[in-house]
Amino acid sequence: MARRGLIAWLTGRRAEVGPAAPVLRRPPTREELLDAVQTVEQLVAREAVPAAVASRVARVTATVRQILPRLDRLGPGSLEAYSVVATATDYLPEAVGGYLRLPRDWANRRPVDDGRTSLMVLIDQLDLLARTMEQVADAVNRQDAAALVAHGRFLAERFGHRGDRGLDLPPSTSGRLAPPPGVQP
Repeated sequence: MARRGLIAWLTGRRAEVGPAAPVLRRPPTREELLDAVQTVEQLVAREAVPAAVASRVARVTATVRQILPRLDRLGPGSLEAYSVVATATDYLPEAVGGYLRLPRDWANRRPVDDGRTSLMVLIDQLDLLARTMEQVADAVNRQDAAALVAHGRFLAERFGHRGDRGLDLPPSTSGRLAPPPGVQP
């Protein structure tokens, strides 16, 4: 590559320029994701939407809010983390915005897709987003539960037993813990 540049310079020709490197945007911060969710909530509250839409949007946004503090546990670049970010910043706003751009009466009554109205299409989209976000929340919770179980197994191995008996400490007659064997009080 450098040789071509040198030859081009010596001969007075322009060096071939390859494609520009893509510009990578930084991922949105937790605050930016919360702002995106809040914007959709405010939009739904401000517009005249059916209760079925408002409740489904609330279900999606509540689940996203539940996941956000633990989003880093999904790992950078994971499909689940991407799904949460995309839901907050793109999928949810686009679904709701597409419905709100239509005249309400037309959107709620006119079939547009296989006999379904725009309202029905939106409800199906919101249900899908809610199920997906709940699956992601379950994945995060399972990771935390697995860590708790692993820690419990570690403690059981470390202290030599499992069960409700507690730690195997020497008995005490004074109500205080007795010192370990070989240690003078």
